[in-house]
Amino acid sequence: MLTQLIIHFTYPGVFLILLATGLGMPVPEELPIAIAAMMARWEVMNWWGALLACLGGVLSGDILLYVLGRHFGWRILNWPTARRILTPEREARVMHAYHKHGLKFVVMARLVMGLRAAAFLTAGLVRVPFPRFLLVDVAAVLLSVPISFGVAYLVADSVAVALARVRELQLWIAGVTLLVAATWGLVLLRRRRRSRL
Repeated sequence: MLTQLIIHFTYPGVFLILLATGLGMPVPEELPIAIAAMMARWEVMNWWGALLACLGGVLSGDILLYVLGRHFGWRILNWPTARRILTPEREARVMHAYHKHGLKFVVMARLVMGLRAAAFLTAGLVRVPFPRFLLVDVAAVLLSVPISFGVAYLVADSVAVALARVRELQLWIAGVTLLVAATWGLVLLRRRRRSRL
């Protein structure tokens, strides 16, 4: 479904999916980035347009979480969706990390899948100055997203070959399954005929 959405809407699709993952949609942001990179490799999209859509979607999700945390303050934790992102246990860990590491934690959180949304929401909650947050987050995004994109771009052809082999293997499995089922059906049919005699 994710791939079809990206294919249909290309650049806006990549941007919107990454925005949604940034807001807590249970899909790792690396997946749409990898899909966009592979589509760029296979010339469905321009590589620079796909990369910009990835950078824009990731950064927008981070900023939106920060703004929500800053605007609504601690009241946001009364929202079920926000509480799913920032559970009490995660809140305690994130607050400890902010006190211990400061804005370095934004960079660390960018690299850890389950921690991103909680860290950016908390940055707004604890009122990290927006220019400082933005500067650090942009630096982290400019490091992490191109690396993910580049790796996926480089392995795209290998993935295509592997998918073709999986499809071929699926055909073989389906053929063997049909053969086994037909043989079993013949065995059962012969047993019934023998039992009637």
